[in-house]
Amino acid sequence: MKYIIFDSGPLINFSMNGSLHLLRKLKKVFNGKFLITEKVKTETMDYPERIRRFELGALQLGFLFKQGVIELPKFNQKQKEQLRKESEEIMTIANSTFIAKGKNLHLIHEGEATTLALAHILKEPSVIAIDEKTIRMMCENPENLRKLLQKKLRTPISANKKNYDFFKKFKVIRSTELVYIANKKKLFDLKDPRALKAMLYAMKYKGCSVSKEEIEQMARL
Repeated sequence: MKYIIFDSGPLINFSMNGSLHLLRKLKKVFNGKFLITEKVKTETMDYPERIRRFELGALQLGFLFKQGVIELPKFNQKQKEQLRKESEEIMTIANSTFIAKGKNLHLIHEGEATTLALAHILKEPSVIAIDEKTIRMMCENPENLRKLLQKKLRTPISANKKNYDFFKKFKVIRSTELVYIANKKKLFDLKDPRALKAMLYAMKYKGCSVSKEEIEQMARL
């Protein structure tokens, strides 16, 4: 069994772009499951369902959940406790990796931590769908993240580099890569040669951390 474990960002992004049907289609061609954690469900469905501004998106995601397109892991109480403990450990490690002016930089929140923890617990191959730049760079190139934060904050930043290896085991994917795959598999309803690039930019402007150069490259492939 293979898994794509979704953080809140990509689900919200697809919802805001009116493209949840693409997730439904991707699930049909994916030989595995789309998983979320309880925390992500709360962030994307349970809580926003009570806010008029976000209610429609929450209801649409909730319908996807009821259909089984996205689902919670079937964990027993012991596994749920393991997920909680590993989430706390991941938050501790991530939030003590970079230091500025003698203080740890807070980089990761509970929803992201539970998503990483779930990937860590599952024995089968898993990929994390996450649009947030900080966590993605933490997994792919933490030293570049340190340099970026140092430039952004305009202050020297040191690192507990022994923490770097902990995050290298996580494999991540963004909304834009999922859109690219959907296009390659001819899952778009809109049959227009401009549709892919338009969708990639739509994902960028709704919160996916992707450069214009990356978009132009994907649109040419």
